[in-house]
Amino acid sequence: MTGKFPSSVLFCCDHNAVRSPMAEGMMKKFYGHAAYVQSAGVHNDMEIDGFSVAVCQELGIELSRHRSRSFEEMRDWGDDLSGFDLVVALSPASQRQALEFTRFFHLDVEYWPILDPTGIGETREAKLAAYRQARDQIKARMLERFGPPTES
Repeated sequence: MTGKFPSSVLFCCDHNAVRSPMAEGMMKKFYGHAAYVQSAGVHNDMEIDGFSVAVCQELGIELSRHRSRSFEEMRDWGDDLSGFDLVVALSPASQRQALEFTRFFHLDVEYWPILDPTGIGETREAKLAAYRQARDQIKARMLERFGPPTES
């Protein structure tokens, strides 16, 4: 484990439709209520990706009810970004956005370079393989950073 366990984590990516919802779902599944967990995107112009839902279901993680939201919507809805101990950026654009917030708030920002599986693969199986690869990259980084799961 590379650092203390945070009490609140925000995962972010470009659209809050693929990588960050997977990370949010895994964090909640693996660590339960040990931390407050949310996710957001730089943009909110897409719904949750069906392939993300499918590959997370393989791990017993339910994402179908996830509603994508942006950093701006978080602020509008009263989620104070300064209240997060850790922001984990899963894409370069979200890393830039998160670092922009450090100008106003003291936030620890980590960048986990996770594959963007959208647009990879011609067949359903090839697409699922790409999404599984992204999911497994997130899982490996999470276990490395936060330690073994505390929930089932």
